[in-house]
Amino acid sequence: MHNDTSLILKTMLDNDNFSHWMGLEIDEYREGYCKLHFTIRNEMLNGFGIAHGGIMFSAADSAFAFACNSHGRISVALDVHISFMRAGKPGDVISIEAKEIHTGNKTSFYDITLSNAEGQVMAVFKGTAYRTSEKVLK
Repeated sequence: MHNDTSLILKTMLDNDNFSHWMGLEIDEYREGYCKLHFTIRNEMLNGFGIAHGGIMFSAADSAFAFACNSHGRISVALDVHISFMRAGKPGDVISIEAKEIHTGNKTSFYDITLSNAEGQVMAVFKGTAYRTSEKVLK
C-alpha cells in the first residue's frame, strides 16, 4: 500500500465507528480499489433470520467510500443502487470488492460486488460519488 493511501485509510477508519461495529476487515486497498470482508452476526438479522438488507447495503457503502476517497479528495455518495441476489445467513463471511470504473474531476463511478465464501454473488452495488476539492488528509 502506498504510504499516502495507507494514511488515508487509517484516517477514515480511525473515526468510523459503524464500520468497526460491523467488523469490516480490509483485505486489499489501493487507489480506486477496496476489498474487505465481514461475518454476518445475529444482531445483523431481520425478522426472517437472514441478513438485513441495510447491513449488506452499509457494508457495500463502506467499501465504496474507502475506494472513492483513496485518491485523497473527500468524496461523498451522489447516487447509489443495490440489487440483491441471495440472502445472507448468520456466520456467512461476505467479501466485498469495490472497483473504480471512472474518475473525473467532479465525479467517480464504482462497481461493488458482494460475494459469499463459495464465490456466489450476493448483491451488486453501483455508486456515483461527488468529488469535493477538500483533502482527506489535512
